[in-house]
Amino acid sequence: MSVMTEEETEVRRSKRTWPAQYKLNILNEIEEAKAAGELGAVGEICRREGLYSSLITAWRQQRDDGALEGLGGKPVGRPKKDRTAENLARLRARVAQLEGELDTANELIEAQGKVSALLQAKSRKSADPTANKP
Repeated sequence: MSVMTEEETEVRRSKRTWPAQYKLNILNEIEEAKAAGELGAVGEICRREGLYSSLITAWRQQRDDGALEGLGGKPVGRPKKDRTAENLARLRARVAQLEGELDTANELIEAQGKVSALLQAKSRKSADPTANKP
């Protein structure tokens, strides 16, 4: 049995991601601080947000390339599944079931009509006094 050291039990941080609007807000804040001539403002913002200067450089490049503007209104996550085919298959199965029930009902109605006609004929025959004579 091996003993786990402190290094082996350390949990790795997952890769962090930031929304495009957050990136643009940070870049604007940094540029406003630079324009105001505040010394050390960029480092202060980076420390406050837990960011590295290399990340800010990459974000500037993305902004200059136009990549951040295109991401602003983009929905996050997997696109919704188109359930049209599933609904169509379900509705077709339901239509087939209902058509089967309709066929059964029509056969019953037809049989009831024949029984009714037969009973009427028997009733007329029994009501006719000349039909019962031998």
